[in-house]
Amino acid sequence: MEYVRQTIGSSALKDIFELPESLRDKEVDVIILATEDSVTKKSPRKRQLGFLNLPPIPDSFFEPLPEEELQAWGL
Repeated sequence: MEYVRQTIGSSALKDIFELPESLRDKEVDVIILATEDSVTKKSPRKRQLGFLNLPPIPDSFFEPLPEEELQAWGL
């Protein structure tokens, strides 16, 4: 497995991710490993939600059902 290891100042990483306080303003070792081969992995197709174009749900939908409706469902 190939990897890259480089010692750099931790300030060079501040725009990439947030370091714990204990690693700030110090020399750190950065090791880069490939986790998968991006050439063989296909990225999932992005889907757009909301394709049905439904009207908004009215507030009455969230109100309790009437007693006769509950009885009809055996509840």
